[in-house]
Amino acid sequence: MARSSLYQQVASELRRAIYSGEFGPGDQIPTETELMDGHQVSRNTVRLALGELENEGLILRMRRRGTFVRERRPLLMRPQDELLSRDDSRPRFDAFVSAVTAEGRQADQNIEVQIVQPPAEIATRLALEEDRALAVVRRRLRFVDGQPYNTNDSYYPLKLVSDSEIVRPGDIKRGANRVLEELGHPQVRLVDDISARMPTPEESARLHLEPGTPVVVYVRVGYDEEDVPVRVAVSVLPADKHLIRYELERH
Repeated sequence: MARSSLYQQVASELRRAIYSGEFGPGDQIPTETELMDGHQVSRNTVRLALGELENEGLILRMRRRGTFVRERRPLLMRPQDELLSRDDSRPRFDAFVSAVTAEGRQADQNIEVQIVQPPAEIATRLALEEDRALAVVRRRLRFVDGQPYNTNDSYYPLKLVSDSEIVRPGDIKRGANRVLEELGHPQVRLVDDISARMPTPEESARLHLEPGTPVVVYVRVGYDEEDVPVRVAVSVLPADKHLIRYELERH
C-alpha cells in the first residue's frame, strides 16, 4: 500500500473517533508511539496523519504535553435576524452581544473609531464617487468568555454620519443600525458575500489562532430605502468558532 494511503487511513480513523465522540474536546489522543504500534506504521506516517488533522483544525499538538482534540463550541450566527421587526419600546443591543448572551455566554469587545480613506473595495461597495471620499470605520475585536472570537470593521460614509454617535468612540447600546434609522437611513436590504481563506499574520495574532485554522470573511452591505449603500461590515470569523445559519421560507 502506498505511503500516502497509509497516513490517510490513520487520519481517517482518528477523524472518525473525534467526530463520533470517542475522543471529546480536550481529550488527549494516543501518542505517536501508540499510534505506530496500533496501526503498524512508521513514525513519519503518523506525523503526516496528525499534520493533516491539525490543518483541518481538529487537533492541537502541544510540545512536551501531547496531542489533544481542540475545543469546538461554535457561536451560532443568524444573519437574517438583523431585519426582523422589533418593538421600538425595547432597547436594541449589538447583534453580536445578543447572539452571545442568548447562549448564556459572556460577550465583550474593544472598539476603535477612525476616519479613513477606505480601501478601494470598500469605497466601491459604499458607492463613494470621489477619489478621496472619507469613511468612518468602527473596528471591533470581539470576545466570548474572555477569548478573542472575531473582528468586525463597519464602514459608513463620513458625510452621512459625521454628526452622530457613530463617529464617537465607545459602544452604542442601542446599536449603530438604530442610529442610521434616526438619521433617516434605515437599512431595508442587505447583501452578504461569504468567502474563506487562511488568515493573515496580523489576524492570527489578534485572534490567537492555532496553526492551520482558516477564517471566514463575511461582508455585509446595507442599503437604505433609496437603495443607497450606507454601511459595509467586514467580519473575520475563525472557522472553528462560528456557525452561520440561514433560514429561508418560500412565499
